[in-house]
Amino acid sequence: MKKVNLLINLLMVVISSTGLSFSQPVKFFAGTYTGKDGKGLFLFDLNSEEGTFNLLSQSDAGPNPSYFCISKKWGMIYAANEVGKFKDIRGGGVTALRYDSKTSAIEKLGDLPVPNGGPCYISLSSDENFLFMANYSGGSAAVIKLDDKGIPVAVTDNIIYKAPEGKSSHAHMISPGPSGKYIYITDLGLDRIVIYTLDPVSGKLQEIPDGIVKVTEGAGPRHFVFSSDGKKLFVICELNSTIAVFDVEATGNLKQIQTVKTLKEGFVGESFCADIHLGKKGDFLYGSNRGENTIVTFKVGSDGKLTLAGHTTCGGAWPRNFVVDPSGKYLLVGNERSGNISMFTIDKKTGLPQVPSKDYTIKSPACLKFSDLK
Repeated sequence: MKKVNLLINLLMVVISSTGLSFSQPVKFFAGTYTGKDGKGLFLFDLNSEEGTFNLLSQSDAGPNPSYFCISKKWGMIYAANEVGKFKDIRGGGVTALRYDSKTSAIEKLGDLPVPNGGPCYISLSSDENFLFMANYSGGSAAVIKLDDKGIPVAVTDNIIYKAPEGKSSHAHMISPGPSGKYIYITDLGLDRIVIYTLDPVSGKLQEIPDGIVKVTEGAGPRHFVFSSDGKKLFVICELNSTIAVFDVEATGNLKQIQTVKTLKEGFVGESFCADIHLGKKGDFLYGSNRGENTIVTFKVGSDGKLTLAGHTTCGGAWPRNFVVDPSGKYLLVGNERSGNISMFTIDKKTGLPQVPSKDYTIKSPACLKFSDLK
């Protein structure tokens, strides 16, 4: 036994000294606007040790799979099809695909029209029995029931937001908070966040008391992310290029505590925020500026408030979506208008993304997500 242990220790020393690693590549997906090309879902693997990624396959996920979510429970990918007409029915759609992690094969299993059209975000309920969808152009939110195989079978709720004269609702993101109890919707057109609970039997959303939270008029709240403990909510606002920070109360309600600008001082021109994510440890927050074409980095304080760390050129034009890899070492940006994915190394001390180490040409990337499917 001593000889075996000695051999193992010796092997570990050799591996450490030579830099060898047995880590497996991590899979990530990219959804795109398809136009007439058809196949809009791309599968890559990322080698986090070498800092490289490679295309594995390209699949048909229906027209314009511009956003998607991944279900560990069902081993499925659900793509929101951002169109105004789906299968000859007025509205958008959702396409369900099964992913085989062993073969990297992706099989389309079903799809379903969803009323009102123009879906731009899709997510799962905490029990993964329902899908939530935000419809930008339709100004609405939908709940979609999944059957016992994870296939979308029915729209159980469809909330159409009424707007005062001269305004339009543009629901942009819908997602549960960390506890799974409360569901949050940003309405970019009406400058507010609406908070619900879900009835797991009827599949209906129920607004909580005082469940409409106003943000600055003209801000255009777009995407959001919660701190890991669920006590803070960070909302990136597309139209006035800011991030709003909220305390999250036990009741699910929100109280705003800070607003910070995302653009460099002195920037001249049009710019529109898009995506927002925390780093792996939660000590840095990132946002994308479309127009200025940068990733802005903030240091997150112990009180949840933000301090500017810096700006990094995004590696292309119109950074619509980005993601931090599971190791926390890299940040990948989908630049919609320049048609490329740029990968940056994240500086451990400053949190800033560094010069891109890899770039991949891809038409109109709109959504990037890593897969935790086994």
